[in-house]
Amino acid sequence: MSGILLGIDIGTSACKAAAFSGDGTVLGQASRSYPVRYPKPGWAEQDPEEWWAAVCAAIRSLLEQGVDASKIRGVGVGGQSWSAVAVDRHGSVLCSTPIWVDTRAQKICEEMKARFGEELLFHTSGNPIQPMYTMPKVLWYQENRPEVYRNADKILQSNSFIAFRLTGEMTQEPSQGYGWNCYDVARGAWNTELCRDLGVDPSLLPQIVPCHAVIGGVTAEAAEETGLRPGTFVVAGGLDAACGTLGAGVIRPGETQEQGGQAGGMSICMDACRMDPRLILGAHVVPERWLLQGGTVAGGAAVNWFEKEFCAEERAWAKEKGTSSLREMDAAAGKVPAGSEGLVFLPYLAGERSPVWDVNAKGVFYGIDFSKTRAHFARAVMEGVAYSLRHNLEIAEQADAHAGTLRSMGGAANSGLWMQIKADVTGKDFAVPSADTATALGAAILAGVGTGEFSDFEDAVRRTVTIRRRFAPNPENAAVYSRGYVVYRGLYENLKNIMGGKVS
Repeated sequence: MSGILLGIDIGTSACKAAAFSGDGTVLGQASRSYPVRYPKPGWAEQDPEEWWAAVCAAIRSLLEQGVDASKIRGVGVGGQSWSAVAVDRHGSVLCSTPIWVDTRAQKICEEMKARFGEELLFHTSGNPIQPMYTMPKVLWYQENRPEVYRNADKILQSNSFIAFRLTGEMTQEPSQGYGWNCYDVARGAWNTELCRDLGVDPSLLPQIVPCHAVIGGVTAEAAEETGLRPGTFVVAGGLDAACGTLGAGVIRPGETQEQGGQAGGMSICMDACRMDPRLILGAHVVPERWLLQGGTVAGGAAVNWFEKEFCAEERAWAKEKGTSSLREMDAAAGKVPAGSEGLVFLPYLAGERSPVWDVNAKGVFYGIDFSKTRAHFARAVMEGVAYSLRHNLEIAEQADAHAGTLRSMGGAANSGLWMQIKADVTGKDFAVPSADTATALGAAILAGVGTGEFSDFEDAVRRTVTIRRRFAPNPENAAVYSRGYVVYRGLYENLKNIMGGKVS
């Protein structure tokens, strides 16, 4: 293949841009960060213009590394879920967007349930009514920011906003549709009548196009800002988790991606639309495939929080040794026995998503005594995230979605200790392809299929995805982790009323 494919990943804390050759080799990569703002309890928002500025800077950095813009055949964009980017008819952003952890629309959701009941909306979108999703956020605009709702021409997702800034075309692709309660996930189409019933103007819904469809070329204005060549093809892109699932090589039924980014979770590929209210159902970026997903709010974010707040000593060691604080934390945690000698962590640091769906859920350490060290706590955090993965996998089994080997992506997959913990806790085999670039690679594959650089998705995965490491469960740890898992599940069940303020 002669062309270069560019993949962009709009994450929670930063965007990443990576250029790939036809065999999946990374020719260059760059990232730029941006803030999350928390103006009120339960609120978490970002400025989409800061996403765009970061994308422009990251692409320019790539080109400065020697990536030839004239050889870039296509661009794909993967993005974080459940944004509600309100833009006017000129494409100007009207306000900061609530992001995927924002729960300000909780009251709106209760009103939706009371008015419509959950069954109708669930059987349309395949998902429960949750404040993190896009539709409740739009209804929140209507009630609390009427000038935003009144002036909005379209509501875009993170990836579709960047694709719009590149091409001038406003679109919606299937993999991000499930955040709208009026999206028919089985048919891949809007239910405009239901949209009106919910009180939202259907004209706000962009046209749905396949994730790999070329929506346009880079405009002259975008070329000036990014350094890309005018006319470079751009595809619609998709949800970051779905792009990462593709980038990990998961395209056949039963194949499963395990996510180790800021959030944690899994995505099981299916050839049929199977719904379960405890999990997340969305279209894959691959046509005629769906993903049954489970997600914990704090995956890698839990470890990053612990490192930031409690690991100053590890940072000092890392500076002295020329390593990293996370590597030093890993080394210390690796000396603690499996099960952290009874210390158990609930990773519910910003409420929790599937399968408990509780915005009031809190993080908990249980089993503290004088014998516990910082290393015990570090290992317990990793184990707590692994327990949440096991919980989601068990619910998926009940929904007749069976995971095989889990293919891991995200920064957490760089930790051999954490990967082994996940294998031991879940009893599943794990395989690690190129961990840090899976989402960008998936976005680039979409561009490659859309522009004809690959004949189809099978061809793309065969040529670009390579497994680097494998992890098998250690049977000696099974009993220890089974006991720890029972405690993990019992902690939430016994504390959820207290977490919700119901103290008698």
